[in-house]
Amino acid sequence: MTLIHEVNTATSFVRERYPQSPRVGIVLGSGLGRFAYEIDSEAVVDYCDIPHFARSTAIGHAGKLVCGRIGQVNVCVMIGRFHCYEGYSLAQVAFPIRMMHELGVEVLIVSNACGGLNPNYAAGDIMVVAEQLNLMFRNPLISDSSECCPRGLPFRPTYDVELITTAQEVARQRGILIHKGVYAAVAGPNYETRAEIRMLRQLGADVVGMSTVPEVIVARQLGLRVLGLSAVTNKCSADLRVETSGDHVIVAAESTQPKLRDIVLGVINRL
Repeated sequence: MTLIHEVNTATSFVRERYPQSPRVGIVLGSGLGRFAYEIDSEAVVDYCDIPHFARSTAIGHAGKLVCGRIGQVNVCVMIGRFHCYEGYSLAQVAFPIRMMHELGVEVLIVSNACGGLNPNYAAGDIMVVAEQLNLMFRNPLISDSSECCPRGLPFRPTYDVELITTAQEVARQRGILIHKGVYAAVAGPNYETRAEIRMLRQLGADVVGMSTVPEVIVARQLGLRVLGLSAVTNKCSADLRVETSGDHVIVAAESTQPKLRDIVLGVINRL
C-alpha cells in the first residue's frame, strides 16, 4: 500500500465524521491540549481509530483529533503529536499533515514545548519561530514514492512572514512578551548535555525541542502557510547544573497556555 493510498484512506475516515473542509490545522504540543476547549467541536476522533495513524505515547499528548470551528473558521486540531523517539519514522510523524492537506487545510499552526537556549529567554516565554534547524539527521521527504515526495523541491521560506507579523502584533496588543528566533529539533528522548547546549548556541539556535520540524517540512512541501509557536519551559544553560524532567516540562507548558491561546485565537480571527 502506497503512502498516497494510506493518506486517502485516513482522509476518507475523518471526512465521514466531519464533512466540512477545515481551513486551519493546529498541532498542540506537550501540555498544550487545553486549547481544545476553545473549539466548537463537531467531531472528536481517537488517533487509534484513524487508519494508518500512529499512536501517541508521549507524556502530555492525549492522542485525539478535534474538528469544528473557532469563530467562523473551520479547524482541525491535533491534541498531541508523534515523535521519532517513540519509534516512528519521520514519514509517520508527518503523516497527519498530509491528511490535513487532503481535508482542505491551508494554514498550519504548530506549537511545542521547548528548552530556552537564548540567555534572554525565561521559562514561561513564547517564541514565534522564524526558522528551524533539522538536527534529527533525517528527513520526512525521503521516500520511494517520487509522486508523493518529488525530488528537487524548490526553496521556500519555511515560516510565513505575514503570519509571524500578525502573531507579533496580536501579542503586543495583549501585552504578551514574544520573541522571534530559531527552533532546533533533535531526536531525543534524552535532554541535552551541557556540551550539546554549547553546540546548539554556536549553530544559532534560540530554543531546542524534539518535534515540529518534520511536520513543517512536509507542510511546506505541500504549500501550506505555517506559523510556529514555542513555549519555553526551562532554561538550557551550559553553566547551570539543573535536572529537567518530562513532568516539569508539562507543568511549565501548561502555565503558558493562556498566552498561546490569546495569540492563536487572535491570528485565526485575522485570517
